[in-house]
Amino acid sequence: MTIRHIVAWKLATDDASERAEQAQRITGDLLALRDVVPGILDISVGPDVVGGGNWHVALVADFADAEALDAYQVHPAHQAVGGYVRSVASERAAVDIEL
Repeated sequence: MTIRHIVAWKLATDDASERAEQAQRITGDLLALRDVVPGILDISVGPDVVGGGNWHVALVADFADAEALDAYQVHPAHQAVGGYVRSVASERAAVDIEL
């Protein structure tokens, strides 16, 4: 059973330039996990391009199964990216669905 992991972050800064830099770093760092963490079937990450103002960055990642998602969560490379994201994000929303 494939699991789709969907996450959105609101960044803490009010400075648009700083927010754009943070969003780009998050995007690049998370996309790099594709080649590092086993079990990722597909991953898409990016900043909000419409400017709705609700959430600044979103991730959609598909995993082979729940065990692959669990392994991703504790993988050292993901933990390193997560540390940066937590340092710049003010809010996080996540949901995992079965495909």
